[in-house]
Amino acid sequence: QVQLFESGGRAVQAGDSLRLSCAASGSSFSEYNVYWFRQAPGKDREFVGRITSAGSTGYLDSLKGRFTISRDKTKNVVYLQMSSLEPEDTALYYCAADYGLTGSWPPGPNGMDYWGKGTQVTVSS
Repeated sequence: QVQLFESGGRAVQAGDSLRLSCAASGSSFSEYNVYWFRQAPGKDREFVGRITSAGSTGYLDSLKGRFTISRDKTKNVVYLQMSSLEPEDTALYYCAADYGLTGSWPPGPNGMDYWGKGTQVTVSS
């Protein structure tokens, strides 16, 4: 059993940087692939990026170069570093964990084993 807790979301200005954290309980968390999704009001949940259990990362094409995912297995935490934030990045950001590795790209939100409750990021112009 894994529980996920996102933190770090807040209101920022366009151009700012922000780091979100996804902390996990459960000793097996290091074996999971961890995903970040986001959902803006009135929109579908959107894939942001992923880090595998082996440390390989992948991102939504439109976010490459601005968003970076890393993980600290000793602390059971996965980070989402966001830079040059834009008002369009405003959303509720979720982390999710999946033991398997989906072959579809970009991955969709269905089928994830565990979800956090999300952390709100608001970017003003």
